[in-house]
Parts: sequence; C-alpha cells; structure tokens
Amino acid sequence: MFKIIGPFSKKNTSLMKVALDTLAALLKSKTNARRAVDRGYVHVLLTIYVDWHRHDSRHRYMLIRKGVLQCIKSVTNIKLGRKAFIDANGMKILYNTSQECLAVRTLDPLVNTSSLIMRKCFPKNRLPLPTIKSAFHFQLPVIPASGPVAQLYNLPPDVDDVVDESDDNDDAETESEIENEIEDDKDQHFKNDDIETDINKLKPRQELGRPLEELKMYEKFFPELSENFQECDLVSEEPKPFVPDANLGGPIVVPTAGEEVSAEANLSVKGISLKESNSLLTEECNRRPAFLELPKKDSIKDSSLLQQNDQRKLLPSCQCLSQEIVKGLDRISLQNSTKSDQYYAGCVIKKENKASLTPLACSKTCEHVSPCGGSLFEGSSVHLGKLCCTGVDSEEEDSRSSSSGEQVVLEVSDVSPVHDCDLYIEMVKNTKSIPEYSEVAYPDYFGHIPPPFKEPILERPYGVQRTKISQDIERLIHQNDIIDRVVYDLDNSSWSVPEEADVLKFNSKFESGNLRKVIQIRKNEYDLILNSDINSNHYHQWFYFEVSGMKTGIGYRFNIINCEKSNSQFNYGMQPLMYSVQEALNSRPSWTRVGTDICYYKNHFSRSSIAAGGQKGKSYYTITFTVTFQHKDDVCYFAYHYPYTYSTLKMHLQKLESMHNPQQIYFRQDVLCETLAGNSCPLVTITAMPESNYYDHICQFRNRPYIFLSARVHPGETNASWVMKGTLEYLMSNNPNAQSLRESYIFKIIPMLNPDGVINGNHRCSLSGEDLNRQWQNPNPDLHPTIYHAKGLLQYLAAIKRLPLVYCDYHGHSRKKNVFMYGCSIKETMWHTNVNAASCDLMEDPGYRTLPKILSQTAPAFCMGSCSFVVEKSKESTARVVVWREIGVQRSYTMESTLCGCDQGKYKGLQIGTRELEEMGAKFCVGLLRLKRMSSPLEYNLPSSLLDIENELIESSCKVTSPTTYVLDEDEPRFLEEVDYSAESNDDQDIELAENAGDYEATNQEDGLSDSDSTRILLS
Repeated sequence: MFKIIGPFSKKNTSLMKVALDTLAALLKSKTNARRAVDRGYVHVLLTIYVDWHRHDSRHRYMLIRKGVLQCIKSVTNIKLGRKAFIDANGMKILYNTSQECLAVRTLDPLVNTSSLIMRKCFPKNRLPLPTIKSAFHFQLPVIPASGPVAQLYNLPPDVDDVVDESDDNDDAETESEIENEIEDDKDQHFKNDDIETDINKLKPRQELGRPLEELKMYEKFFPELSENFQECDLVSEEPKPFVPDANLGGPIVVPTAGEEVSAEANLSVKGISLKESNSLLTEECNRRPAFLELPKKDSIKDSSLLQQNDQRKLLPSCQCLSQEIVKGLDRISLQNSTKSDQYYAGCVIKKENKASLTPLACSKTCEHVSPCGGSLFEGSSVHLGKLCCTGVDSEEEDSRSSSSGEQVVLEVSDVSPVHDCDLYIEMVKNTKSIPEYSEVAYPDYFGHIPPPFKEPILERPYGVQRTKISQDIERLIHQNDIIDRVVYDLDNSSWSVPEEADVLKFNSKFESGNLRKVIQIRKNEYDLILNSDINSNHYHQWFYFEVSGMKTGIGYRFNIINCEKSNSQFNYGMQPLMYSVQEALNSRPSWTRVGTDICYYKNHFSRSSIAAGGQKGKSYYTITFTVTFQHKDDVCYFAYHYPYTYSTLKMHLQKLESMHNPQQIYFRQDVLCETLAGNSCPLVTITAMPESNYYDHICQFRNRPYIFLSARVHPGETNASWVMKGTLEYLMSNNPNAQSLRESYIFKIIPMLNPDGVINGNHRCSLSGEDLNRQWQNPNPDLHPTIYHAKGLLQYLAAIKRLPLVYCDYHGHSRKKNVFMYGCSIKETMWHTNVNAASCDLMEDPGYRTLPKILSQTAPAFCMGSCSFVVEKSKESTARVVVWREIGVQRSYTMESTLCGCDQGKYKGLQIGTRELEEMGAKFCVGLLRLKRMSSPLEYNLPSSLLDIENELIESSCKVTSPTTYVLDEDEPRFLEEVDYSAESNDDQDIELAENAGDYEATNQEDGLSDSDSTRILLS
C-alpha cells in the first residue's frame, strides 16, 4: 500500500484514494500500526500530506488529503505512533496546515480531523496541584467503613493522587481512545437495566424504621398539634405574639462564631437544639407586611415600582442600596478580636484611612494590608458616581420604565423586602466555615435585583470550540509565549498578591466561594482550578470568585480546567454570571449573564484513576469564556449560578419572622439540628392562625394536612434556594390565595438541608464528603444529621397517622432546560421494562401526576414533557424514592429547575433568572391550592379531563426510548462541532450520529426540543 501512495500527482487519483482508505483500515490493527512506526511511515505520511496540501491549491483532491490524515489518525491510536508523530514535528505541521485551511469552509473535515489527531497526541499534562483532595481539611467524627470517603482516608500519605504512576501499556491508551464509544454503549444498556423491576421493592411499604419511643423526640417540632391558643387574643386589633418563649424584650443578639459556648448549645438535646429564641426585633416587628403583597399579573410596572419605593421609605432597613447601605460600608467588621483593622466585603481598610462620603463625589482608598490577600481596589482610588449615596429610586425607576414595554411582568416583587445589609453582617458573624472566612462578598452584602432586561440564550458561533482548541495547541508549539505564572493559590500560604497593574487579582475567601488556583497563561488569559468538595477528590462544578484590577476594552479569557462532567449547558447557550461592584454603587446591584466565545470541551489534563473512580485514561474538561469589563479597576464577581448563601437564608428567615402579622400567620422557626461544623439547620412552620380559640376552629387548625418541602441538599444548585425563597415569600404574603393556602395546609419546610456544603463552597457533598441525597435509606446521625432528623420528622408524622399530602425536594439540573418534576409510579416503571405482563394487573392511583399537570398549566417555566415517574435502582436512596417507598407519601417529588433557561412556553429562548425562579416557587404554591380545590371529599377523585392518565401512559410505553433520567440527563441534541468534541473520536462518527438521530428524534417531544433543535439533530 505504501508503494501505491505518494506525493502530489494528478494521475491515478482514484487508485490513490482507495489505497489510502484501505491503508487507514489496516492501520487500525495494533500490529500493523507498530510495523508502520518501525518503518518510519509516520514521517512519510506527514511529508506526503504537506506535499498534497501545498499543491492542491484548488482543493480538488480533498478526499485524498483526508485519506492521508485518516492513516495518521489510525497510527496514532497506539502510544508508539503518538511518540513518532511528536518526534516528526507533527503537531506543528498539522497546526500550520489546518490554520491555512480555516478560510475555506469546505475544508472543515480536514481541520476537524487534524484537530482530533493533535488533541490525541497532545501530551497529557498533570493538573498543577499538590493533591486533588480539597485545599480545606475537616476531620470527620466517624470514618465510613467503605465507599469513596473511606478510600480517601485510607490512602497512604505519600501517594500522588493527581496522576497515575504507570500508564504506559497500550491497553490503557486504547481504553481512553474508545472511551466515548463505551460510554455510549453503557448508556444504551443501562437505560432499562437501571429501572427497578422487582415489584416487591416498588410497592410502597410503610416502615417507621425507628422505635416509636425514639421518634417522640420530634414531638416538640409539632407544637401546632397541641397548641390551644388560649393565651392569644385572636380578635385584638393590636398584633400579639403567640409564642410565649419568644424573646421580645430587646435587640437581636447574635453570638460570634468564635465563641465556644452558645445559648443554643446549652439547649441542645441529642444533637437537636430547641427553638431559636433570637427573634429579630425592630420597630417594624408588629407592622402588617403590606409590602409582601405580590402584584397581580396585569399590574402596571411603574405603579408597582412607586408602591415599592413608598414602602422602602417606610422601611429603611429593607433598602438595598440606599444612603444607609453605602455608609454601612464603613461599619462592616467581621473581626472578633480587637485588631485595629476592619474587614469588610473582601476589603481591608485602616480605620484612620476612612474617607467620608458626600453626595457629590465619593472616593475610597483601600490599602492592601489583608493577611489573606483579599484586597479590593489595591493601590488605587475608586471614584464612585454621585448616585451611589443618593439611593436608587430615581435611576432605577427610569431604567425600568424605559424597558417596561418589553419586560414580562411576574408575580414576584422585584426589590426584595427581605434583604437587610446590616442584618446580613450579623448573620455572617455566627456562620461557621472550615477556612474561618473573615470577609464578605459584595454581592451577598448588597443583595441582588433582577436586571430590567431580557437575557436570551446565547447563540453559539460556529467554530468557537475549534478556535479555543487550536489556541490550546499553540501552548505546546509556542511554549516561549506562555507566561505560566501562579497569581492565586490556596495551597501555598506564602503566595502573595501580584503587584503589577496589568495582572488580574483573584479572591475566593468568602462564604460559598470556590476557586483554588489561578495561573496566568498569556497576558489576558488565565487558567482557573476549582476546589473539590471537602473530604472528596472530585465534584468540580460550582465556582464563585472575585476579580479586580481589570482594564476596559480588553477581552480577558478565563479557562476553568478541572471540570468533570462530559457535557454542559455552557455548550447550549448558558452564560456564567457576573456582579459588578461599580454597577451596584450606581444603583444596579445585579447578577447579569456575561461572556462570549463560551464552550465546554475535553482538555489535555489527565485525571488519575483515584479521581475517576478507578477508570484510567480519563481527562478533565474546560469551561472557557471571554469577558470585557465595563469599568476600569472594578471589583467583579463570577459565579456558576446566582449565589444564595447560608447567611442569606438566615437573614431572609429573620426578616420574614419580624415582618409577619402574628394574628394572621402562624410562623415558627426552629433549629432541627446542628451540622458537623456546628451550624444550625432551620426548620420553618407556616400556616394560618385559627379563626378563634373556639374548639371547632382549633380542630380545623390541627387537622390541616401537611405539606413537607426541602431544598438545597446539593450546595451547587443555588437555583433551588431561589425557588424556595419564592415559596416562602408567597406563603408569608397578604395575597388572598396565600391566605387560603395557609388555611388549607400546614407547611413544614427545611429550606437548606446542607448548610455546611453551602458555606464552604462545595458543589455536591456535605463535610462528610458524601452526596446527602444518597443517604436517605440509612442516614448516620453523626455524619448526616440533617438527613437523619429530616427523615425522623417524616417518620414521626407517619407514626401519628399524619402523612404529608405532598413531599417535594427542590433541586437544580445542570444538563436540562425548563423546570420539571421526577415522581414515583409502579405502573410507569413497569411499563418501561420488559415485564409488561405483570403490570397489567397493577392498580395504581394516578394522583401522583396531578400536581405536575397543574404546574404545566399554570407555571410558564414548567415543562410536563420533561417529567419522569420512573423509579431507578440508582435513585433508591434519594429523598423522593425513600419518602414514597418507606414513609408512604404518594405525591413525593423532586422538582428540578434549569441552570440555563427555557426552550418552551413564555420564556422560550431566555436564560432563567431569579425573578423566574422565585415565580416558580410562588406558582408551586398556587398549584397546591388548585390541588386542594380539585380534590373531592374522596381526595383523589379528579376530573378525567385533567388526568387522562391511562391513555398518556399507554402512548408513552409504546415509544422507543423510555423517559428515564438517563435519557433526561442527556437533554440536548449533539451539536454541530461534536466531531471535534472529544480527542478520542472514532472513525464511524458520521454513522454513529445517523444511527443515534432516531433515538433523539424519539425523545424530542419529551424533552421539549424546539424545531430548530430537531433540524440540527438531523443535519448532524
């Protein structure tokens, strides 16, 4: 074959093409490939390719050129071939030729194949870390007997867990080459294998799991079941407190995190603290919460804003960026010691250097004296606009009214009445973090107002990923151009902040922050490495960090290089979020979607088998985005999604407690338990006060059905907290529907199941290094206290025959659009297996579909087509399945909210924001009210028009692909650039795409894909 092929010639081109195709096929054999390398054919093939490239100026022989590349690609499947390719200067040759081909679109197959070869031959690099374990250490009280955490603790101290010691054999290499094929095959096999087929396991079986005597410890969390309200004057004009032990005598006292003995610690019994007594007390404590009234859909934007502005005049502590807040910058201090320096919002200022603020011009000089390098505005003076001290009313009203014509009016107020900057600082003082943070991020202090403009899902420019990959390859070819300088490092205590004016400064040492290391690659390009979850060596996805020292008019490229998921919504139009302090001081305190040239792709940093669960040859992935800043020397924050810290939650709960009308609303905040780090896990009870203390009214009060809600078991899913915020504010509002809802149900809410994970910037785990949503079957009271006691509450309700009507756990989904639900159904699960005959005899109440169906009709972001009611083996220890199977709650759900945006309904084509998330939380409540109104005395006898379940299920069971979460996880069609998505692509890429197009076509209806998406699938 090598005798037939040769340099450029116009003769015998057909024979040449056939010979190249045959040779490429033969070289797939390792033996043949080794023989070709031994005979020096790699260098020959490169020489032939260059010759054809130079002479084929009219691109008539592209197929021959591609045939030569296919031969090179086959040879480089073995390690010897890759080494020979590097030695023959193949990287530079293919890089230069592919760059020359970029101008001609028809030559894209050559560019893509060249890119695949170069990426495959790119030497695998070590992630520049001393260890992939978290930079923060927390010693567990109990070490699990088995599992990843046990393996982590049992590793010898001298083991290098960043790379594998030996990866030299060809088998290991070929394993990485066909990695994608294997994973695709696995998905096909496991789609149905993971579905639970054992009917005995599927049938809900109520089990207390704990002795009744032990469950009585939870009785104190249900005082509403025994409260007689005799001491409450329920018809008095003046609101009176209904909780006799509430502290109504003085200002709030929040002990600092440094104090060893707190009041709560003295009250704790078996790890469960008694009711929090530190109720917020202000002069507005007894004021009716008129400002929580949610505007109606048809309300005029401007008038609602005027109303909000009036309310903010009445309630100065609720202002977000008023004169008080800017002045408050001088008052923030998180120091418990008597040092003369004051730490605030990531900035350190000497007391004597404080500049006074005037309404005309503001300037602050911040000296860098922070021991942990958290300076803002280092060495420079920041001039703030005159509006920064005069409140936000005028400019905000103008900016909003100017865009009111196209703005969608939602049923959630724009300016949150529950944000109080000073109270936030008080909350932070009592928040215990493992790194012992002493700084506050500006966005958490100022708060967030949704921007008054729409943020569409970003159009992906063609070729952006290929461009980024070629720039990565340039690093190897032009190594002298790479700066390779560490500018931020949590692992190195002696690291110092760079002093050069043109180098960005980074910081993540604040609550929920996550950024471990930053390396400057080129003048305006930085590689960023995320910290793994504490007591874990993976889960890199959540990021939240601060950047300062920027210039305007320059595109800064940020590459987060140690991501692990194989795909991301960053490939489908999602943008990261940025918060500008300058904009906040100019009355625009908003997180906004930013970034261009965004893509997510496999990189050349290798993951050790320790980090990849025993699999060898795995690589990390890169999120890359480019940002041009609006203001020079601004302080900006970047985040994966809208941050919502534990301290923010505590502040919101305090404000809700202080602002509610105790004659109308029964609101109670308890401490369910303490976390591993000693933070309290709040438990909230909300319902309506009884009409009077007469027997009938008290009975009606006590007999209301329970709704049990929880959220934020996964710290990186911050959208779940924003949905929960919408739920809580709606439940506490004066809306007549909200009052009806309170009169219908008693709400038990755990708004944050994983406070420690949230505080310390984890993505998925708690301090135990485990996913808490996989611990519901057998939670350990020492390692998983919040899950243990949350389950205990539900077990107690089951024991006293007061099962919740609905249980819902709020989550976020990283790879799907819209909001949707997972539920549990025996019949639907059986229909998606091969055991169809057995399911014919099953009788099942279809009521589990009612609430999702209602939400699909009332909530614009909700998509019924993405819902699934299949029970998988891999999810058997999640809250949804355990509460359904063990506790016996038929309507047990996980509600998933997108991190990206919507591809259907009113918000189609838009990225999701906090306004839409909070609206979803409110709409969930409206759905519960409709569920109540639809229920007859038989409770589940629902109109057939709403729930024509049987036909729907029969139709769905006939589909080729079952709507399990395996399908749902892969929510997007393959995009046009997938040919260069993986470094280890196979030759049959086009065939594979054609074969799989049918699968994706079958799921279009379920996944809510748009027509353009469907077209894109078929085109690819």
